[in-house]
Amino acid sequence: MAYEHILFTEADGVATLTINRPERMNALHVGVIAEMIHAVDTIRDGVSDARVLVMTGTGRAFCSGADLAGGGAGGGGERTSGPVDAGKVLETHFNPLLERLFALPVPFITAVNGAAAGAGCSYALAGDIVVAAKSAYFLQAFVNIGLVPDVGSTWMLPRLAGKARAQAMMMLGERVPAETAEDWGMIYKAVDDAELMTTVNAIAAKMAKGPTRAYTLIRQGLRDSLDKTLTEALMVERRNQLHAGRSADFGEGVAAFLQKRPAAFTGK
Repeated sequence: MAYEHILFTEADGVATLTINRPERMNALHVGVIAEMIHAVDTIRDGVSDARVLVMTGTGRAFCSGADLAGGGAGGGGERTSGPVDAGKVLETHFNPLLERLFALPVPFITAVNGAAAGAGCSYALAGDIVVAAKSAYFLQAFVNIGLVPDVGSTWMLPRLAGKARAQAMMMLGERVPAETAEDWGMIYKAVDDAELMTTVNAIAAKMAKGPTRAYTLIRQGLRDSLDKTLTEALMVERRNQLHAGRSADFGEGVAAFLQKRPAAFTGK
């Protein structure tokens, strides 16, 4: 597939998906989302050999959310004077992309280079590891246009920042600077703008050589445990440890430990 709205590259086990609409602050419409889904599916389906996915944006924004001028909130590019089903495009495009990102068989890192608003805020915070430039900010912009938070933000934000902060973000529609997001526990780290990609690339390179199956079980296990009792979470951990213990990477990890050498993980 030839991409018009994104850049998708792969090198040394790291796939990088860059939303490439800087003139629209990387705003999303169904065409952009379709390309993103296609790129993510190449990793999910094993077409790509990537063992890590990095997502970022071109220019001064990570992603400004739905492209209101281009029909991003209405499900298509058509303009209409009548009522719009603003939830239709969630069902057909935005939500399927989020669920694919959560279900990836490899770690997912977001490099938040600028504004992350609306749906862009959700995709940014969906990363297993979120690194943001200090000039970046997170914004739940929906209330400013009379809509409600979507693309998983009502599920993610209370778990990341707590109910009080999440509710204030959603109801006041105010920017949360990257350093505040770090203080709140929403993201892993805020770094100087010039250091963003250096930091992210170093993390991605490390994880591309790590125990991929264990990473997958960790990311799934953490999310599962958020909605379970302690007893249920213990059962999930036990099941995941069974699968991790059967991996070749576990055997290599133990051998490397005993031989006092770096492990050479293969992701298998």
